[in-house]
Amino acid sequence: MNTSTSVQSGSSPFDFFNFDLSLPFTDKVPQVTENTFVGKNSASASTNFPQPTQDAELLKQLSFIPGLKEILMLRQVHALEHATVWVLSESKSVYTHGTEANTVQVDNELLGGLSTEQGFYLYGEVNISDLRRAVTLALHRLTNGEWDLAVHPRCGTNLSVAMLLTAGLAVGVNLLLPFRPIEQLIGLGLAATTASELAPDLGTMAQRYLTTAIPFNLKIENIIRKRDVWGRDAHFIKVTWQE
Repeated sequence: MNTSTSVQSGSSPFDFFNFDLSLPFTDKVPQVTENTFVGKNSASASTNFPQPTQDAELLKQLSFIPGLKEILMLRQVHALEHATVWVLSESKSVYTHGTEANTVQVDNELLGGLSTEQGFYLYGEVNISDLRRAVTLALHRLTNGEWDLAVHPRCGTNLSVAMLLTAGLAVGVNLLLPFRPIEQLIGLGLAATTASELAPDLGTMAQRYLTTAIPFNLKIENIIRKRDVWGRDAHFIKVTWQE
């Protein structure tokens, strides 16, 4: 096991978090082009946009950490799962308001997914040919600049963030306010309301910077019909890691 790998100057092993809050959460990111990473734009691109080699380089630098590859792969699979659900369920209704065209993306709530480090399960009635095309298109669109597809409003990350935020605010209110029933009830109501307002944006941030990553290193291997660990019937999209 090689533990002598050093971190190159100007880079950090933790660059994959890339906490740049200047990027929009829902707007479509400009397409990745050759100029995005080369030439005079390379400095700003390295700080604003995901780099195609960042996870592979991180894995080389920290290869001695057990389970790191599985974590990096799970984040990329998670993004591909979200993008596949979007592609399968999207219904683009383009309408014109004055001179500006708008695109409406509709979520099909009958579809769902579960990510693992080897691939992801897709739940719902889907034709396997349509699924194969959707996965391929989702991977292509993600790696070519449509990074907003990696975030999904029905992701379990949002629920986890909402639960943690509600619990944290409730505990804080309980400690700060007088221990009288009326004050405690009012405080809990304010905590729940505040958490419900903050949770969607914080959940989106958690998905964007923590639980998903652009799948630059994933290759689709095959799609099979199988049951998950709970016995539910689903399609399983198996992927492999490529440098």
